[in-house]
Parts: sequence; C-alpha cells; structure tokens
Amino acid sequence: MRIVSICPSNTEILYYLGLGEQIVGLDDHSDWPQSLQHLPRVGPDLTIDMNRVEALRPDLVVASLSVPGMEANIAALRERNLPHIVLNPSRISEITGDIRLVGEATGTVQRAELLARQFDEKIANIRQRSATYEEKPKLYWEWWPNPIYTPGGENWLTDVSEIVGAVNIFADYPVANVKATREMVRDRDPDHICVVWCGIELRRIKPMMITERTEWQEMTAIRNSRVHLLEEGLYCRPSPRILDGLEKLEALIRHPHAT
Repeated sequence: MRIVSICPSNTEILYYLGLGEQIVGLDDHSDWPQSLQHLPRVGPDLTIDMNRVEALRPDLVVASLSVPGMEANIAALRERNLPHIVLNPSRISEITGDIRLVGEATGTVQRAELLARQFDEKIANIRQRSATYEEKPKLYWEWWPNPIYTPGGENWLTDVSEIVGAVNIFADYPVANVKATREMVRDRDPDHICVVWCGIELRRIKPMMITERTEWQEMTAIRNSRVHLLEEGLYCRPSPRILDGLEKLEALIRHPHAT
C-alpha cells in the first residue's frame, strides 16, 4: 500500500503497526519516529495541501478530527474521492479502537489486535499500581498559554491523570477543551502544573513563563516548585506513545521536582 498520514498521532500508530515502509507522505508536524523524517511533506495538519496528497497516489490517507479545524481536510478528501479513514478519539479507551481500525484498513488485523491488547494491559497495570497511592494530587494541564486552553472531562488527559492516581482540576467540565483564565486556575489551586504547549518545541519554553505569572504566586504548585515542562508528543497525541508519557508522569508526581 501507499499510505499518507496527515496527523502526527496517525503516523505513530502506523509505525507501531510496522507500516513505516508503506508510508509515502506525512503532514508537517509528524516529527516521530526519526526513521520517517525523510518522507515528502504535505503541509500543516490544519491546512493540508491536497494537491500534494493526490500527487503521491495514495491507496489510503489516514486522516483525523482530533484537532478543531481538521474538518476541511475530510471534506477535501471526499471531494477528490481519495480513499481515506478518519480517526477521532477523545478518550484514552478509544485509542485501541483506532488501532484496530487502521489494522482493518491496512490488512494488519492480527498485529493491530495484539498492539491494542498490549496497550490495554499496560494501562491496567499502571492503574492497578496507582490504586495503592493514598494521595491523589491535583493536576493542571496547559495546552496553550494565551488564551489558556486546558483539557476538560471529555479528553484523554483527564484519563491520563486518573490512571496515574491523580485528578485533572478541570475534569468537571463536560467538554474536551476548556478556555480558562489564570484566575480560574488559581482558584482550583493545583498541586502540579503540566505544561504541554501543542506544536511548541520544549527548548522554547522556559519555567519563568509559568512561575512568574503574578496571579499564581500563592498557588501550591508554584510555591512547591512543581512546574513540569513536558514533551507534548508524549501527551497531546492519541497514539501508543502515550504509554511512555503515563510512566513518566507517574514517576514525576510521586517524586516531584521542578523541570
């Protein structure tokens, strides 16, 4: 097959299924794994160049609706009659369904079933381990700083928090994303701040961008130096890589330090 992936998490699922050699094109934001970085690019995930996609003669385009605004890509794929599937997970339990869907579309059903089962088993193991912790720290996740966007209850980062024995402070909002304010975060007084700015390289983010916010000086997380700058690729993408993020997060909140 000739496969084009137009979302980073899709690229990662394809790679985990052993389909790297069948991928012929990627969106601009697919930065993992390193072995695929030589492939042709078809534009940013929100503004895919469908002329480039079509020129690659794909047997399958793996599209996504995981980010608001991607609907235009789906409409363009339909208009050009390009063969495609659409992944649209919001909760962590739906990632296994996407793995199986990709497996069905690519003829790797058995491999996909094994990967999905392993994914579920690893999550169950982490959940079982974290159930022994008495403390349930409060986590504040920051997708974007200005205006603030943070995951709500209908988001896999709420699940990630719960699996490691913690609580997302905005889990009571029944939406995937919450547009919040610094005052709203302050009033919920998180124990940890987890910074995962989407699409921003970690080296460009400095702790002082968080710790020097005037409104937050009395927050528990700031006073205890529990501000964590995290690799967004391990948390903001619904793919098997999120398992690595879970293990790192568990270690971080049980042995907290400023990062």
